[in-house]
Amino acid sequence: MKKHIPNAVTCLNLFSGCLALCSIFAGDLVTGAYFVALSALFDFFDGLLARALHVSSPIGKDLDSLADVVSFGVVPGAFLFDLLRQSGAGMPSWLPYAGFIVTVFSALRLAKFNNDTRQSDSFIGLPTPACTLVVAALPLILDHDRFSLSPFILNPWTLLALTLVLSGLLVAELPLFALKFKSLRWQENKVRLLFLGLSLALLLVLGAAAIPPIILLYVVLSVLMPAKPEVLQG
Repeated sequence: MKKHIPNAVTCLNLFSGCLALCSIFAGDLVTGAYFVALSALFDFFDGLLARALHVSSPIGKDLDSLADVVSFGVVPGAFLFDLLRQSGAGMPSWLPYAGFIVTVFSALRLAKFNNDTRQSDSFIGLPTPACTLVVAALPLILDHDRFSLSPFILNPWTLLALTLVLSGLLVAELPLFALKFKSLRWQENKVRLLFLGLSLALLLVLGAAAIPPIILLYVVLSVLMPAKPEVLQG
């Protein structure tokens, strides 16, 4: 029975992604963003449960990627499509569809991950949930625009640049650390702990506007403080 628990959580990730899509289609991007957060939570816990229960399987890995291609592939593309549509006055009618470039590169990233034996204790390229959290944060920032960022965010060139940068990071040969703690020793976890501490401080100060800087911080810390190579598993 326990072998089905992680897969059930993965299915909740997929279901939350579907609800996020429904919200976006209905024009409620803020609710869609909350469903993305729920998907990310389920995505974190399915792997955690699989390791804790020692029930990892090829089917579970494939199911996880299939769920992720919806929750963290189609969903960010739909967000960008809607935001580009809002911002594209006077722009070509095809412009909003460029948002789905992220969907294509997310699928490529997930396929790469499933066949890359280097990725377990670290990642090569930006994980799809991190990419999606950046995009999903935009409606939340616009909804509580304390810093008057709306003109900048709802600019088609800003959104196109973000689409291309995120797409490139998804498939870049860039080693990034994973938030997996194998011990409580500072030396082994200093990058993770530093990242978590700074992220919490940014969230307390900036709220939803902290999410894009947090993902940028994640990339910068990975580059400046690379983890030692480890033997990777699944």
